[in-house]
Amino acid sequence: MGTLIDTSVIIAIQRGQLDPQHLRDTDDDEPIAISAMTASELLHGVHRLTSAVARTRAERFIEHLIDSIPVIAFDLEVARVHARLDAELSAQGASVGDADLIIAATAVWLDYRVATRDLRSFPRIDGLEVIKW
Repeated sequence: MGTLIDTSVIIAIQRGQLDPQHLRDTDDDEPIAISAMTASELLHGVHRLTSAVARTRAERFIEHLIDSIPVIAFDLEVARVHARLDAELSAQGASVGDADLIIAATAVWLDYRVATRDLRSFPRIDGLEVIKW
């Protein structure tokens, strides 16, 4: 089983709250990746920075990460999983934000776990293994 890295983990690394070695410490036989939604969230954060120096530094970090880790696209297969998960959550009277649900759908489609620091949304999704980093 692989691991899909959530945005919160990358932000923690970027802020010095988590050692980037943590990404490399995963079992070599188990792949790691990020979803295209995570890439979008990270790039959105770069564009919101008002300081040119901070923006340049953050953009270099994020672009290096995107070049180093596979990015899984939100395609029709992931969209099908997303629709099913969203319908199941709605039937239970629960909700998960769109970005987190896309990340979760990507993980479910890949049969990966999600590594996150945000334990509010992901544990609501049946069948998704969640690990806190």
